[in-house]
Amino acid sequence: MPTLQVRDLPEDVYAQLSYLADKEHRSLSQETIAVLKEGLTAKIGSKEARRRLLEEEYPLGKNVHSLPDPVEYIREDRER
Repeated sequence: MPTLQVRDLPEDVYAQLSYLADKEHRSLSQETIAVLKEGLTAKIGSKEARRRLLEEEYPLGKNVHSLPDPVEYIREDRER
């Protein structure tokens, strides 16, 4: 299994990880892995969701330069 070494970890991040590890009854390493997995899943998942939405609204091959004016969307949203 690969190993990751983090240098210059801010004290507040270390303290938060340590607190969560104690709270979840995990080692610091186990908690760090859990937090990284959650963060990566959320970040990758949200990017994938945005990509899917864009593809639904503007399928590949459609001229990107013909996108509607965002002002129209803002006005429409405010009117709701």
